[in-house]
Amino acid sequence: MTEAPSRRRAPGMSPDQRRDMVVRAALPLIAEYGAAVTTAQIARAAGIGEATIFRVFADKDAVLDACVAAALDPGTVLQELNTIDVEQPLANRLLEAADALDAYLGRMGAVLGALHASGLPNRRGQRDRSTPDRPVERSTGRDSAQAATRQAIAELFEPDRDLLRLPVDVLTDAYLRLLFGRTTRPGEQVAEHDQRQLIDLLLHGAVRPQDRQ
Repeated sequence: MTEAPSRRRAPGMSPDQRRDMVVRAALPLIAEYGAAVTTAQIARAAGIGEATIFRVFADKDAVLDACVAAALDPGTVLQELNTIDVEQPLANRLLEAADALDAYLGRMGAVLGALHASGLPNRRGQRDRSTPDRPVERSTGRDSAQAATRQAIAELFEPDRDLLRLPVDVLTDAYLRLLFGRTTRPGEQVAEHDQRQLIDLLLHGAVRPQDRQ
């Protein structure tokens, strides 16, 4: 008789992988319920037992803190910006970038807005009194993310440098000002038609070609 092959158990998740799974399950729930979300709801969404959450997080506040950090993390949007096909027309490149940036701001606004509306800032203020603030580190991280975003946008202009009336860095700043200067409600995304109008305005100006002097 031949022996039946022994079954091998699937490798377990590392603590970092488990934390990431919990955060990904929690983010849409936080956008819906704010700080009122329960760890039981998060566990059901993640398909795990509630006790598993507390193997990698000290408490629910730690889960919320991790979700805030994930909502603010620009890594995903930077990856999207850096993979935009630069062989397509410039207007299409900039439209894709606008969609990616809008989606990032929408996710961030939905999570932070829901937490703010449910009173998280007060609870975090009490929670963090024993923890020294690190304004320099936070500022450095924000500046680094902004610089990386600006560089990614500049690279979308770069293939058309010889056709541009203004330097790439000037147009990059103008593009970002146009996008981030719009007025929208938290979590609201701009319609594609409006995006195209903004990009057309940036690339071709406000005056019809025959009326330019």
